[in-house]
Amino acid sequence: MIEIIEADLSLTTHAEAIVHLMDEYALDPMGGGQGLSDYVKQNLPTELAKRKTAHVILAFVDAKPAGLVVCLEGFSTFACKPLLNIHDVIVSLPYRGRGLSKLLLEKAEAIAVSLDCCKLTLEVLEGNHVAQSAYKACGFSGYELNPQMGKALFWEKKLEQGTDKSKNPSN
Repeated sequence: MIEIIEADLSLTTHAEAIVHLMDEYALDPMGGGQGLSDYVKQNLPTELAKRKTAHVILAFVDAKPAGLVVCLEGFSTFACKPLLNIHDVIVSLPYRGRGLSKLLLEKAEAIAVSLDCCKLTLEVLEGNHVAQSAYKACGFSGYELNPQMGKALFWEKKLEQGTDKSKNPSN
C-alpha cells in the first residue's frame, strides 16, 4: 500500500524517515556522495519544524519510508504571489520505478494550489536525466523570461557560518 502524506514533524516516525531518506540521498552521487553530518541528522526535523513555510511530504510503501519531498515557500515579485520551491525530491532505491515521484509531485502541487501559489520551482542536476524526464512528464520545463536571453541558471555562493563545520556539499 502506498501512502503520500504531509509529514507531522512532531512524530518520531516521520522525523526518523526524513533523516533516513535525506541521508540515503546525500550518499548517492546525485546528492553529493557524502552522508549527512551528525549535526544535520540530529537537527534537521526540528529546524524544518521551526519554518512555517516548509512543507515536507513523505511516501510510505507498506508502512516503510520510500520517498520524500521538501518544499519551501518563496515569493514571485513578477506575479506578486507566493511560489513553492521543491528543494529535495528523493525516492529510495528499492522503490524507484513505481511512480512515487509523480505522486509526491502531485501532492506538492496540491499544497501549492492550496497556498494560492503562482508556480512550482525546482532545480535539477544537468546530468540527472532520469529526474529530468520525471519532471518533464509532470509538466516542468526550463525557466526563461525571454527566449532570446536563454534559460535561467541556478547559482550559489556558500557562506561559512553556524556550528556545523562538516558541510554537506550537496546543499
